Amino acid sequence: MLVEPPEDPVRLALDRALAKAVRARLAGGPRPSPDADAIALRSLLKGLTPPEVAALRSVLGRIDAGHGAPLIVWGPASQVIAADRYGLVARIAPKPEAALMAARGDGRALMDLTAASAWWGRLLAEPELRVVAALPDNGAGRPRALMVQRTPSGPTGDDRTFWVTDSPLTPGRIVAALEAAGLTADPLIEAGGLKLFALAGYVQATDGRLSDAPGSLKGVIGAAPVF
Repeated sequence: MLVEPPEDPVRLALDRALAKAVRARLAGGPRPSPDADAIALRSLLKGLTPPEVAALRSVLGRIDAGHGAPLIVWGPASQVIAADRYGLVARIAPKPEAALMAARGDGRALMDLTAASAWWGRLLAEPELRVVAALPDNGAGRPRALMVQRTPSGPTGDDRTFWVTDSPLTPGRIVAALEAAGLTADPLIEAGGLKLFALAGYVQATDGRLSDAPGSLKGVIGAAPVF
């Protein structure tokens, strides 16, 4: 004989409340900019345990996917990260060019940081495209993928800025030069004769501390919050 599981009215009521809250939040629509979203999220995460953070970010990520810009991914790391954060909603791009093309339109592109492509260097010539997220974004490790879209991100209070240079100097010497100018830098990757660095804080493209930084082809390509 099969035994029917007992009713659990307390947990059922909690689940119904969650479903109602998700429906209401989806109806509320997106915030106007990535930095506004990051500031709100940071306040929500305060005081939560790691399992609670993981659950909340999963729910909010799927809500973001539900009313955010279309998502396209390039690279295996981006596919895994996007599935974890947003669910199985992303379209896979065969090449970096296809992902950037989507970002030039109404979409957003999550793209791998890999020595196989210096796609991020192209953003120097396309200031309308900016890095707005770097995943993972918990600050405990180095980012494996960058999110690019047309809407830039402003300062959120805890950010890292992405800066590119074609300088032939070693990463260590470039870091030292940036530190002498008052900037804390971390080398991320080299590809196609270009080097990508993460600068601590929100650094604007016009920041005078970057004027004498090494390289002739160089510049800020965006900034992303850290949680």
